[in-house]
Order: sequence, then structure tokens, then C-alpha cells
Amino acid sequence: MRERLGRTGASVRRGAGSLLSPVGLRGAAVEVAWVAAHAALYPLGVLAERARTDAPRDLAKLSPVQRGLLIGDVEAAGTPILLVHGMVDNRSIFTLLRRGLRRRGFGRVLSLNYSPLTRDVRTAAEGLAARVELLCAETGFERIHVIGHSMGGMIARYYVQRLGGDARVHTLVTLGTPHAGTRSARLLPSRLAGQLRPDSDLVRELAEPAPGCRTRFLAVWSDLDQMIVPQPNARLDHPDLDARNVRVRGVGHMSLPIHREAVHEIGLTLAHLDAAGATLAAGATSIRSRRAGRAGRRLA
Repeated sequence: MRERLGRTGASVRRGAGSLLSPVGLRGAAVEVAWVAAHAALYPLGVLAERARTDAPRDLAKLSPVQRGLLIGDVEAAGTPILLVHGMVDNRSIFTLLRRGLRRRGFGRVLSLNYSPLTRDVRTAAEGLAARVELLCAETGFERIHVIGHSMGGMIARYYVQRLGGDARVHTLVTLGTPHAGTRSARLLPSRLAGQLRPDSDLVRELAEPAPGCRTRFLAVWSDLDQMIVPQPNARLDHPDLDARNVRVRGVGHMSLPIHREAVHEIGLTLAHLDAAGATLAAGATSIRSRRAGRAGRRLA
């Protein structure tokens, strides 16, 4: 008990230090402003996303960045990207991220709205599996990318690790996802929150061996994330997963999908498909993990 209290106290002191720094204060102001804007956008995000067909692109009408990605790697530009929101949220959280990715040349950026009454991560993962299969059938791509914010990252990770989703997901990006659980979930009495606690059966299940997992992971976490306690629990550390962890400073939990550095890192990651291995289908590339160099590639 004394050791646990000591760890909690140290975490609180680190969080206070981050918040009271100039970067932290600026990040807190951005968090407040974005939460207010997101609240205004939230009703629009409840509506189902309108189906759209991507028409052939006229290169002359594209920006230099978009044209560069399309010419340099048509596979990366065309691979569908599916956005998965967090608890009691909807696709409106990705309003600016979607726009940023499209500006960078990614042509198919879609979102998944699951029910705000969801009570189980595993059930939501099964719903995600069905949506991915439909997306692959609609676009003709065998593999896609997924970006999950907060609990959305846990849903996507469970799909990839436990439901065979690594056959469909080339890259999974998580933003502020409690991979090792979060102590703040103890404040909520719901079953769903219980699955996000550090000692939950879900967290223990995801820590089990996952040999041969073909998906590559990018986990973005912040030292000012007020929902993930302690903040490093948003890192993804698993011996069988090809994961890279990126820390951003002074960014609140809700601001992660709009933070410039995070969006830039996502764009760079998704613009470089793994060229090793045979092409499985038009626009999809196989992955070969390079775990030997994983430690050297991690930024934090």
C-alpha cells in the first residue's frame, strides 16, 4: 500500500510539473478551447457519415503535398484510413485530423460511430471487424489503416490481436489509449470503465503472447494526458508487437487528434508503407516486422 501511494504521489508531482510549465499551460488552454469547439460539433457527429465515392484525381488541382504523395506512393495515398473514437464520443473528434490527413494526400479517410451505450470492448471490436470487412469489400483493398483515440485504440487493438484483425490492418495508430490501463477508470462504476483499469481482465488478455502479429503500431502519448494515469500507460510495450511509441509534450487528452506534431507523425507513418514482401492486392502491401531495430526506433 505504501509503495502504491508513493507511485501515485510521484505521478501527481510529474503531472503538476508538466501542467505548470509554459508548454503545459499553453496545452491546457488549447485543451479547454478544443473541448468547447468539440461540444459544438458533437451533435453533427451523431449523424451517420455520408457515403462517398472517390473520383479519379486531377493532379493539376492538387496541392504540392497531395500531388507528391499520390505520385510518390499511390498505394499509401489510396489505402483507406478508418477512424475510431473513444468512450461516449463520436466521429466529430476527428474533424480536424480528417482534414489534415486529406490535405496531406490521403484520399480515403472514413470514420466508425459505435453506440455511446457500448458496455464491452470485445463486443465493440466485433463491430469494428464487420465494418473493416465491409470497407475492404467496398474499396477493393485487402488491408487498411486504423486510427483509434482513447478507448477506440483499445477496441482496435483487441480486434487486431485477438480477432485476427492483423490480416486486415496494416498500421494501427493509437492516441492517448490506456494500453496498460488507467487509474482514472476507477472513478467510474460502469463495466466498460472497469475494462480500462490497470488490473482488468482485458488488459491482462492483451498482455498475453501475440506471435506472428502482422500489424505495425504507432502509439502517441502525452505527458499532460489527464485521462491516462499514469501517462506512460498510453505506451504500447509488448514483446510480440512491432510498436513505436511517440511522446508529445503539453497536450491534453482530447487535443491529441488535433495536435500538429501528432498529426504530422501520423502522416509520415502512413505515407511510408512497408515495401518488404509481396503485394497481396492492388493498393495493399505485406508487412515484415523489423523487431531487431525496434528499440532504436522508439522516440520515448
